[in-house]
Amino acid sequence: MKFFRPRGRRSDAGQGSGPSMTGAIALYKAGRYAEAEAEARAVAGAGPRDDTYATLALGLTANATGAQGRHAEALAAYDAALPAFGRVFGAHHWQILKLRSERAHHLTALGRHDECEAEAEAVARIAARGAGPEMQVVAAAARNQLVFALNAQERHLEAEALARETLAALPGPVPDRMSLVLTLGLARSLNGQARHEEALTEAESAGKLRHRLPVEVSRPETGAVELAVATALLGLHRSSEARHQATAAHDACLASFGPEHRRTVEARTLLDRIDGV
Repeated sequence: MKFFRPRGRRSDAGQGSGPSMTGAIALYKAGRYAEAEAEARAVAGAGPRDDTYATLALGLTANATGAQGRHAEALAAYDAALPAFGRVFGAHHWQILKLRSERAHHLTALGRHDECEAEAEAVARIAARGAGPEMQVVAAAARNQLVFALNAQERHLEAEALARETLAALPGPVPDRMSLVLTLGLARSLNGQARHEEALTEAESAGKLRHRLPVEVSRPETGAVELAVATALLGLHRSSEARHQATAAHDACLASFGPEHRRTVEARTLLDRIDGV
């Protein structure tokens, strides 16, 4: 999730020691997701029905819920937030498109890959017609969700092509989280095609990107690099190295996101596969 400064009718400055969006965002960026969820819920509950900060707090509540691996609850929270976003921002504003893109992530985490694909395609199409840097970010994020959905449906060639195309279109030479997640999606598509040497190269490249990013930016991808590396190593029959990386991925995801998060589950499944369970 990338945060943007809200442009609303009310600032959350001056709320004293009470809950604030500033505090909720800081907690989320620090990986303190349960606290971020509680703070965001308090902000959402304290504001009027069409208050900008209260509306944005609904979206952050959904994100923080999903980050704890409660994907079904997160999806319900997104569904509850969407009408409020529509009232405050309008149907094609980048804020509601961003929310829809984030919601799509949890569709595929719940195995609803075709729905994720349809939603990501729709958001990317609308955002591509918009103007401004926020729309560019939303369009790229939606395409990343589409890459994930295509990989989940074993349409790895399509996922590879889209990941490469979107990476090539990213503005500027400076790496950001979008570069990281798309490179990881590319590695996943290559692993899916049993092109494990290429996948390992891309996964290692993603690792270098991660180290160049601030921790608060790369934190949502905790364990993802190790998971991609482990999958490639296993495909190359380097099982001992693969197990080391998969264990690191699982332990990091368990500590950060909890046992039900889709990446923790994926790492646990890979460990079982390595161990022949």
